[in-house]
Amino acid sequence: MSGDGDGFNPAAVAQPVEDVQGDGRWMSQVWRELFSPLHALNFGIGGDTTCNVLWRLQNGELENIRPKIVVVWVGTNNHEHTAEQAAGGILSIAKLLTSCLPKAKVVVLGLLPRGERPNPLREKNAGINNFLRSWLPGLAQAQFLDVSGQFVHSDGTISPQDMFDFLHLTSTGYRMVAKPLSDLLLQILEETPEERRASLV
Repeated sequence: MSGDGDGFNPAAVAQPVEDVQGDGRWMSQVWRELFSPLHALNFGIGGDTTCNVLWRLQNGELENIRPKIVVVWVGTNNHEHTAEQAAGGILSIAKLLTSCLPKAKVVVLGLLPRGERPNPLREKNAGINNFLRSWLPGLAQAQFLDVSGQFVHSDGTISPQDMFDFLHLTSTGYRMVAKPLSDLLLQILEETPEERRASLV
């Protein structure tokens, strides 16, 4: 399996999400301050895998919208897939978005580290980021933004002030992601000012 779509990849198969209660959405305060002024829409659902996002994109989520930018942040819940498969699923999402929205820029957010100390899941997320860093430059409309390095201290630990359970972000943690993302979105919009609209997936 490689990032160019050769071979079967279970993480690149569209699949509807199980309807369970979750709260993986952006903190409302950060959202209001940084993203509401950009007329942004949030299509994220807690617990999403790449398969769930692909299913929604293939089943009407892109209808009647013409975003200037689409932000993709998914993959940490792809527990049953390898790092390469999960990265391939993210790449499939980016390719589908650029195909369906040829005028849009796609910003792929790197996955954050998880767990208080180094562990296999953290290594997997870092591996996913490494594949994306290698593959995404081949997609002209896509950009990769990785802020994961800000969360790991020199001793390898993550602070509960940034991730209260070493996975989900606190308001402080959200700001560490949201500020560089907001800066990048504003930069892209300034380069293409004719349509100041961002849609977040």
